[in-house]
Amino acid sequence: MFPRTLTYENNKSFFLFGPRGVGKTDWLKRTFPKDMYFDLLNARTYAQLLADPTRLGDQLPSDYSGWVILDEVQRIPELLNEVHRLIESRKLRFIMTGSSARALRRKGVNLLAGRALTRFMHPLTIEELGDKFSLAHSLRFGSLPCVYTENNPAAYLESYVATYLREEVQQEGLTRNLAAFSRFLEVSSFSQAEILTMAEVARDSMISVKTIHDYFTILEDLLLAVRLPVFSKRAKRRLVSHPKFLFFDSGIFNTIRPKGPLDHPELAPGASVETLFYQQVRALNDYHNLEYSIFYWRTQSQVEVDFILYGPRGIHAFELKHADRIRSEDLSGLKLFCSDYPTARCHLLYLGKEEYQDGQISVMNLENMLKRFVTLVS
Repeated sequence: MFPRTLTYENNKSFFLFGPRGVGKTDWLKRTFPKDMYFDLLNARTYAQLLADPTRLGDQLPSDYSGWVILDEVQRIPELLNEVHRLIESRKLRFIMTGSSARALRRKGVNLLAGRALTRFMHPLTIEELGDKFSLAHSLRFGSLPCVYTENNPAAYLESYVATYLREEVQQEGLTRNLAAFSRFLEVSSFSQAEILTMAEVARDSMISVKTIHDYFTILEDLLLAVRLPVFSKRAKRRLVSHPKFLFFDSGIFNTIRPKGPLDHPELAPGASVETLFYQQVRALNDYHNLEYSIFYWRTQSQVEVDFILYGPRGIHAFELKHADRIRSEDLSGLKLFCSDYPTARCHLLYLGKEEYQDGQISVMNLENMLKRFVTLVS
């Protein structure tokens, strides 16, 4: 198993959110092997606690002082009221995992404000993988733990998409039209690392714009995708307003995306590079409490910088290229951004080995930068 960077406070209850497959359950069982564990994916446990949430307290010995783990708590949002009562009356500590915040928010239940922290688990980082990290493998198959342990990672990802992105969505009642949702998934993959235009996705998938908007919200609620906002603080020029879309993992993106000769296969590697960079930076930012917000930048004249990190530690701009050589025009977006934000530290990342400084821009190998990321932005 790979060591996880996730940290927690020993005296404070917490939610642990993350998509299915990132390793939440395995981490819990290895980190808290002797603590009380309730698996809400287990049919019997689910039925008992759904019928009467107060049974949770009845199953805990009166003198119990360890952790109480509720795995996939979003399946019974009403349990949080009982958790609240037990925290107050018996001073118990809870770990509540979830692969969806949708049900919790929709039912407006008590989210234990002030009584439970929130933590996130992501796909494996380059730190966690250590010597096992392979840039080529992660670009193709992503960084979910199983793609580094399974003999056939492609088959695992196909199963993940089939059983979770489709069937699980239907089982949770998020959509009745599974065929339309499956069609939407494929079309949405062409928006990966691109500006998201709902009307275009609706047209290409032959689904109404309102339904498309709902489908994108479902992906976000299930922690499977994000919409990245444009960086517009003290903007000196006109910028686009639409967000950029990203699935949470490059392997999931590559599995969903159609691979025929008419599906623009030449664009997929560039999107994979951006996806892998984003998922790594997002995780490292969380785990090391770097406090950056992540954006992208694009002018109305179509000059773009792939990622902007903005926070108390400064501004960092990153442009990524799926190439082993850099052309002068590859630096144009960063140069324009640097002229607007002179204090920004700008980086062009590519697959070549040569690293050098071009004015304000650091040209770096992608893998080397990821290994040094925390030090570089701290």
